[in-house]
Amino acid sequence: MADRATPNLPARDFDETAQFYEALGFSQTWRDRAWMILTRGSLQLEFFPHPDLDPSASWFSAYLRLSDPPGSMKLAGRLACLRPAPGFPGSSPAPQTTQALSSARSST
Repeated sequence: MADRATPNLPARDFDETAQFYEALGFSQTWRDRAWMILTRGSLQLEFFPHPDLDPSASWFSAYLRLSDPPGSMKLAGRLACLRPAPGFPGSSPAPQTTQALSSARSST
């Protein structure tokens, strides 16, 4: 097996967390009272229970680099009704390179 790292993230509620990520194409591969593992292709996310988590005060994070960001964002658009608070979990566009920023500035 190749070396790899897996994010270990808190979940206030395993059912809600699984529902959110399943809508993005993840599947549960393990779950008991103390741990849940979700996978999508080669991506793997692991969750532990943290029912008192305040997302606005949390610094837990994972950055998923996807081969099809537009397709994934279409899926994520369906999830607005599942989010307990705006932006949690959330997404952000890929960072632009300095070259792309320079090109954008010079064309204005």
